[in-house]
Amino acid sequence: MFEKVMSLAKRRGLMWPSLEIYGGIAGFYDYGPMGCQLKVNIEDIWRRYYVIGEGFEQIQCPHVATEPVFQASGHLGAFSDLLVECTKCGEPFRADHLIKDKVEKSDGLPAAEIDALIEKHNVKCLVCGGKLSKAVPFNLMFQTSIGPGGKRIGFLRPETAQGMFVNFLTLYRFCREKLPFGIVQLGSVYRNEISPRQGMLRLREFNQAEAEIFVLPEEKTHRNLPAVLDDKLYLVPAHGEKGEYTIKDALKKGLIKSEIVAYYVALTARYLLEVGVHRDKLRFRQHEDDEMAHYASDCWDAEANTSFGWIELVGVADRTCYDLESHSKSSGQPLKAFIKFDEPKVEKVTKVVAKPSVLGPLFKKDAKAVKEALESMDASTLAKKGPLKVNAGGKDVTVPADGYDIVEKEEKVSGIWVTPHVIEPSYGIDRIIYALIEHAFFETKKEGEPYMVLRLRPIVAPIKVGVFPLMPKDGLSEMAWEINEAVKAHDVRTYFDEGGTVGKRYARMDEIGTPWCVTVDYESKTDGKATIRDRDSTEQVRVEIVKIPDTICELLGGKDFKELLKG
Repeated sequence: MFEKVMSLAKRRGLMWPSLEIYGGIAGFYDYGPMGCQLKVNIEDIWRRYYVIGEGFEQIQCPHVATEPVFQASGHLGAFSDLLVECTKCGEPFRADHLIKDKVEKSDGLPAAEIDALIEKHNVKCLVCGGKLSKAVPFNLMFQTSIGPGGKRIGFLRPETAQGMFVNFLTLYRFCREKLPFGIVQLGSVYRNEISPRQGMLRLREFNQAEAEIFVLPEEKTHRNLPAVLDDKLYLVPAHGEKGEYTIKDALKKGLIKSEIVAYYVALTARYLLEVGVHRDKLRFRQHEDDEMAHYASDCWDAEANTSFGWIELVGVADRTCYDLESHSKSSGQPLKAFIKFDEPKVEKVTKVVAKPSVLGPLFKKDAKAVKEALESMDASTLAKKGPLKVNAGGKDVTVPADGYDIVEKEEKVSGIWVTPHVIEPSYGIDRIIYALIEHAFFETKKEGEPYMVLRLRPIVAPIKVGVFPLMPKDGLSEMAWEINEAVKAHDVRTYFDEGGTVGKRYARMDEIGTPWCVTVDYESKTDGKATIRDRDSTEQVRVEIVKIPDTICELLGGKDFKELLKG
């Protein structure tokens, strides 16, 4: 199936491997004219769900960030896969992939265990049959340098999320200092995969659409939850019986741990079904206990069944407060939200109070940052007064004991500062595109030859309408061109084609998923009508030329083609 799908994709301008004239390079694909439009349509629908529907704000951050960002996020220390190399030809392999058919679960096994399994099952190089090296960690980030001389290290972002976390304070103020609020970002991310061998499914540069929803730790609800409670999804819980559940039942049974995660699981399902993932090939799998990220409290993957088996398309995770706390600690900037009490309270508070007279001469231009870092500390956690290590403006410094005081006093407190938790729906756009193309792929025989159709949903189809003259003469081209321009005037993308037989033109449109074609023939000159052909049923109906633009808009709006056949 994969070979047929990708052959069609290349032939019809959807996508193909990059840099083919130079021999190509694994893990990179180009989107062609039809693929770009398909991708834009899918992303626009995503924006409709999250920017318009949820009211979230979209931002755009650089693709390169400095080393401290990824030290704080954990990517420098833990974003690795285990690598083995052939000792004979040097071919690299991701170690756990070599043994995935030897054990029930290979992902996450330690290096020593993988080495033992490779030796036990006599696994050899897949290219030349040579002996494999020991497994070693390989960090998946692309490293670069910022500015001349290579003195400042940077990395291409492995996810869009970090840009939203490091901008939290600015975004919190923009959103009028109220929780919850959501931020989204779409764009390319980069992961230096060891040996990508699954086409569009494992890329070194790919596209994400991510939302980060900042919420109060104790208020993981959603005001629109009632609208999705009766939605039915096929769930594979980590603890419990797999099967079809309503969102209401999944919450009642405790399968999904919070209302807000349940809501975004349901919203994800609605989106995937709308763009064309088949319902009977869609499931939501909860991460196992040993699979869950250490900072997450719950995570569900939307998975689609393809020729590669079940593949992850979307992850919906409760990331707790890990990211904001990590960046707070690393940068010295407290990334917190202020929650007001209904009525002010008088409380005894213990505070760190900096002594500018000591800090000024000691830290000079950094004194202000050191003062802010000191006074943002939680004094109740200090066992005794002594030298304190703080991070001020990205620098670790030690403040002597005489540089501050710890004081206890009564204060009228109007609220508290809290670190928000983050709910993250993260969409892999390229995987979604591949899954819906494979799900839409239909092959039959026509006059004894293979005939391929992409039954894409009209909402995502790159071209909505093909417009043809039966023959490029006798005024038919001019009539067809007028229809083409009239339909385009309704913001509907068309394709005008007068080359070859009508059958071949239909075939070209069928292969890129165009739902309808309009043909002008000699009869059109006398009856003022043209033929509209439906891609999936191949049925045709004559419609008055003046009504064709409105008819197309009605079909795009959901009108069934069978209604046209009834007259």
